[in-house]
Amino acid sequence: MSLAAQILIGFIAVLHIYILWFEMFAWTTRGRKIFRSFPKELFEPTKPMAANQGLYNGFLAAGLIWSFFISDLEWQSNVALFFLICVAVAGIFGAITASRKIFFVQALPALIAIFVVTLG
Repeated sequence: MSLAAQILIGFIAVLHIYILWFEMFAWTTRGRKIFRSFPKELFEPTKPMAANQGLYNGFLAAGLIWSFFISDLEWQSNVALFFLICVAVAGIFGAITASRKIFFVQALPALIAIFVVTLG
C-alpha cells in the first residue's frame, strides 16, 4: 500500500477513535458542541445509544489499524478496502438520515482513501 493510502487510512482511523471517545465518554459534554441542532434535553436519555454508536466507530478504527499489520499486500489492501467501504457507507447513510456534514467528515475521506488504495 502506498504511503498516501496509509496516511489517509491512519487519519480515518484516528478520526473514528475520536468519534468513539466522544460518543462513548463525552456525549453529554462534547456531543452537545458537535451536534448543536440536537435538542439539549435528549443528550442524557440517548447516552446509551450514542455509546453503542461509538463502539461501532471503534470497530471501524480497529479494522483500519489491523490492515497495517497484515504482511500480505493483497490482503492488506482488501481488509483496508472493506473497512473503508464500511466507513463510506456509514457516512453516506448518516448524511442522508442525520446531517449532510457527516458526508464531508466521514464519507468523503473514506471515498478518497478507497480511490488511493485502488490506484496502487
